[in-house]
Amino acid sequence: MSDRHAQATSPSADVAAAPVVDVHAHLLLTELQDEVAARDPEGFAAAQALDARRNGTESMAASGRMIGERMPLLISLDARLAEMDRQRVDVQLVSPSPSHYYPWAGEELAAWAARETNRAVAAHVAGAPDRLLGLGLVPLQHPHLVVAALEDAVIANGLAGVEISSFAGDVELSDERLAPFWARAEELDAVVFLHPFGCSLDERLDRFYLSNTVGQPVENAVALSHLIFSGVLDRHPRLKLVAAHGGGYLPTFLGRSDHAWQVRPEAHGCRELPSSYLRRLRFDSLVHTPSALRALVDAAGADRVLLGSDYPFDMGVDDPVERVLEAGLPDAETRAILSGNAGELLGARLPRAATRVGVTARITEGGAA
Repeated sequence: MSDRHAQATSPSADVAAAPVVDVHAHLLLTELQDEVAARDPEGFAAAQALDARRNGTESMAASGRMIGERMPLLISLDARLAEMDRQRVDVQLVSPSPSHYYPWAGEELAAWAARETNRAVAAHVAGAPDRLLGLGLVPLQHPHLVVAALEDAVIANGLAGVEISSFAGDVELSDERLAPFWARAEELDAVVFLHPFGCSLDERLDRFYLSNTVGQPVENAVALSHLIFSGVLDRHPRLKLVAAHGGGYLPTFLGRSDHAWQVRPEAHGCRELPSSYLRRLRFDSLVHTPSALRALVDAAGADRVLLGSDYPFDMGVDDPVERVLEAGLPDAETRAILSGNAGELLGARLPRAATRVGVTARITEGGAA
């Protein structure tokens, strides 16, 4: 551990009231999924078959059991708030479970599903406006529809932004057709939460749960590389993009990308070294080990990392605050990850009345070292 990580000081009293904010928490919309299946049974069945092919029968069965056991946490407001209290989390930024992306859906169904998702998420968070904020969806596979869906989420439904996948069909995040979306997200000061759904490696990862343990970090790395190398972040420097799962494999292995940028002309689509763009992105803290979190902070900066749990799935963590404390970061950096960075990300959208325990109390109780 570096000297910087070893030097923790007593937090000042003026941050005691800062709310602890989890930016990676999910909501399952079962009725919407049933309606989508009813409206396009063939498309839905094909998507289910693809999911099964990518994950394998063993993982599909295990995931089904896990979701069944945790269903109350995914759909019940009371269960969510009780679990937040147990975790000592003051505010959740709630995003729809990635099963609702429907990247195969045609234009009409995709636009309808995005609107219904936005409405349903808004209704859920309205049940506890002092504790919850919401993210909606956009039909990424139809670029000409995404601006309207973004506006529906943020303007019509009062959500903080939208959740997107790492790709949809033939649409990568570097696709020029998405330029109006990035520009409008900047204008609206909207959060864009990058959370992969599925992995394009398909059957190569259909055993040992590699579809998630390897697939998700790969998808994060590929999607972020598309954003960096294509110059999207040059053209939209105020974009508030948060990458789930700590950004996957990318943040701590960008030396190879920097080298490619220097020696390969086709890799020179961005103005600066690829590693410099970590300062323009944000990442959740869900990297599972103290050393991995310290490495992420070293690579991106403590001001670019926010608390994330992947609530309530088994690949998330049930004690997200304690996981941050275990990294032994200086108190100022711990406070930033638990609260301060979310305040900068969400601004006036953050419900200030939510604080129950506060960051100072969490550090004191957790014994950050």
